[in-house]
Amino acid sequence: METHPELEAQIGRWRGYLQRRQAISPADLDELEDHLREQIADRRATGLDDEEAFLVAIKRMGNLDAVSREFAREHSDRLWKQLVLVPEAAGDAGAGRWRELAVVLALAIGAGLTVRAGLSWLGSGNAFASNAGLLVIPFVTAYLAWKRRVSARLAAVLLAGFAALAVFLNAYPFSPGGSTELLAALHAPVVLWLLAGIAYAGGRWRSDNRRMDFVRFTGELAIYYTLLALGGAVLIGLTFAALQIVGADFEPALEGWILPFAVPGALVVAAWLVEAKQNVVENIAPILTRVFTPLTIAMLLALLAVLTAAGGFAEVDRGLLILMDAILMLVLSLLLYSISARDSLAAPGLFDVLQLVLVLAALAVDAAMLTAMLARIAEFGTSPNKIAALGLNLLLLVHLVRTGWLTLGFLRGRRPFGALEHWQTRYLPVYGAWAAVVVVVFPPLFAFS
Repeated sequence: METHPELEAQIGRWRGYLQRRQAISPADLDELEDHLREQIADRRATGLDDEEAFLVAIKRMGNLDAVSREFAREHSDRLWKQLVLVPEAAGDAGAGRWRELAVVLALAIGAGLTVRAGLSWLGSGNAFASNAGLLVIPFVTAYLAWKRRVSARLAAVLLAGFAALAVFLNAYPFSPGGSTELLAALHAPVVLWLLAGIAYAGGRWRSDNRRMDFVRFTGELAIYYTLLALGGAVLIGLTFAALQIVGADFEPALEGWILPFAVPGALVVAAWLVEAKQNVVENIAPILTRVFTPLTIAMLLALLAVLTAAGGFAEVDRGLLILMDAILMLVLSLLLYSISARDSLAAPGLFDVLQLVLVLAALAVDAAMLTAMLARIAEFGTSPNKIAALGLNLLLLVHLVRTGWLTLGFLRGRRPFGALEHWQTRYLPVYGAWAAVVVVVFPPLFAFS
């Protein structure tokens, strides 16, 4: 169904509201959205415009669950109350929560066992580092696939993707200590997470709303995982201190069993928490983005000053360039999470101006880094690391330029916020494609060195 940005924003807002209130399962929500889109298409075929078709279709959907009625009450200014308000219906008690918890715990234990076996078979060197993502992310993907009730065909596609990546990472004859092995290890998790995103979207990866949901899921997963890690670190520290007082050696158990199970298992548990407690993080997200955006702007301006004061761009330290790339990726993550946490129908405000400043500061840093990289290539020649970094920064440049232009258009009232959202979600697969190129093409291209 061909739609306009404003209509897509309304559908996304409806879907997000139901999702945050846990009214129905993700698979059922997918079916409801399909039904809603069919209703809208039918109404548009009768001559209604987007707004009218959406409101009439929502009236028909309002009889399906109590959350739509609640949404109507909170948005009466947009005629939701008179179009959707229907008598109360009894809610369902989530009978499958214990079953879901059992699935989550089984997958978390499975991830721990796999990591433990990987440490035994591969050791803790480069081979384990290259396969670390393969040992953990498939279990998160399995949970998302189970949650979305993906088809057998999609499950087979996901398994084939994981298997192919495993072959490339382990069958290539990498030179010991070579650059291409490290690059493959660093970029493989990006490809793996892209597969997880396909499972999260239930196979409908082309949907802008599903992609933005996955962006939001990724940010919230990082928050929950960090909280779990901090809490776990405190507990481990207290246990270590107590056992040290009585003379017990805690390190063998910590290194051999606790960490191999806790680190990957917590990622699966964090994914479950995001799915189960989305309404909690939705309240935290706007606060986090508003706190860290101005701080990040200040950091970028300071880093830009450091780069400018470093002298000739060819003399900029290689380690500094690598660190700057990591910082730019962090800035991009913050930008995406900020966009995903924003109400797409709200009017432009001060925070949107700060977002534009953030983009411009990141653009300036990226331009300085590109200049430094080109200067180093001209003076010292090419290498796998330099080409990989150059490609990433060119992708960032395109992403940031377009984002800045769309943000400016939104602030001036010439573009809807939905256009900015759609650009983010449609550009994300480009990073996955580049990561796949680095993993699959770079090793033979540079003779596995």
